[in-house]
Amino acid sequence: MTDTSPPVRKSWMATLAKAPPARLAALFPDLPPHHVLRQPEIGAVMVRGRVGGTGAAFNLGEMTVTRASVRLETGEVGHAWVQGRDKAHALRAAAVDALMQTGAAGDVTASVLAPLQAEADTARAARAAKAAATKVDFFTMVRGEDK
Repeated sequence: MTDTSPPVRKSWMATLAKAPPARLAALFPDLPPHHVLRQPEIGAVMVRGRVGGTGAAFNLGEMTVTRASVRLETGEVGHAWVQGRDKAHALRAAAVDALMQTGAAGDVTASVLAPLQAEADTARAARAAKAAATKVDFFTMVRGEDK
């Protein structure tokens, strides 16, 4: 059984929530036998931000999300909140969350979560490289009268 502590679970749930729905469907095409506890529901959440990451919090705007919950036949419960209106993505992510609480966690990590995380890391590095190419370094030269 895998570590299901809150920080570890938060990590895999974030990976599932941010994954492109089509890519998650390709990596995890067949849902395990399950009972839907909460049908996928579309709603909105308020996104909050902070200036500089440390300033006072402010409401940035609303974001559409879809949530779902499932229970596997073995009793594990999985939840998911995903960005957008894709109900199948929410159900699939909830099923993966539930499977991560079983003995199949190692297989699910290797076949679903690791590829998704690697692809996200590659995309993040590409965005960072593109941004770094536009970086301008400003410096001050010593002028003659400043001596």
